[in-house]
Amino acid sequence: MKCDVLTIFPEIFTSYLNESIIKRARAKGLLDVAVHNIRDFSSDAHRTVDDSPFGGGAGMVFKPEPIFRAIDFLKEDGGPRKVVLLSPQGRPFDQSIAEDYSKEEKRFVFICGRYEGIDERVKTLVDEEISIGDYVLTGGELAALVVIDAVTRLIPGALGDERSVEDESFSWGLLDYPHYTRPREFRGLHVPRVLVSGDHREIERWRRKQALRKTMEVRPDLIARMKLSGEDMKILSEIEASSGEDP
Repeated sequence: MKCDVLTIFPEIFTSYLNESIIKRARAKGLLDVAVHNIRDFSSDAHRTVDDSPFGGGAGMVFKPEPIFRAIDFLKEDGGPRKVVLLSPQGRPFDQSIAEDYSKEEKRFVFICGRYEGIDERVKTLVDEEISIGDYVLTGGELAALVVIDAVTRLIPGALGDERSVEDESFSWGLLDYPHYTRPREFRGLHVPRVLVSGDHREIERWRRKQALRKTMEVRPDLIARMKLSGEDMKILSEIEASSGEDP
């Protein structure tokens, strides 16, 4: 994955991009992130990037000129770009979009908004608007990091164990099942017996049941969108018939 990030706070990205999976992906050449300060593309001595909105109102609006100049600069090499604006008005970001982005051959440009918004004319440069949720953040920097992180995990070789991607929440349409590790007993709390039984078929069924249970309780909308198997329907019937947890 190759991407450029346009922001007025490039320092926000420094720490996150140099830790954990993201750092390893960059070291392997699987992820290339260049962060650009939008102020570098302003035209005045004060490096101004915002102004008051036409028509009045509270707050300030990102000026179009610096962002247009930044995009022009990034496109000078003639390479294909996919320009993404992180915006509360955008399409909700989910695992399917992350999967699509992980296969994208174009270099991404992520525009991180600030203030009350971005001059509408900037959107003539944008291929897609993406939102990470129905709430308002101070800026698009955190949203850009969320997208970069989610997509990087799907790039082959980014994770130490590729099975991790297959088992994670949303990769199979459900929330994740519970995880346990040593010790088997801690302060009176025990690991479910099935997980130490050695019966892999029963373990897989238990995990599927717990994932279905959790999803039904917390995100029933995901269940409604899924294509359930006959075994899934049977498990859901068992869940509905029982009010207690599995031993």
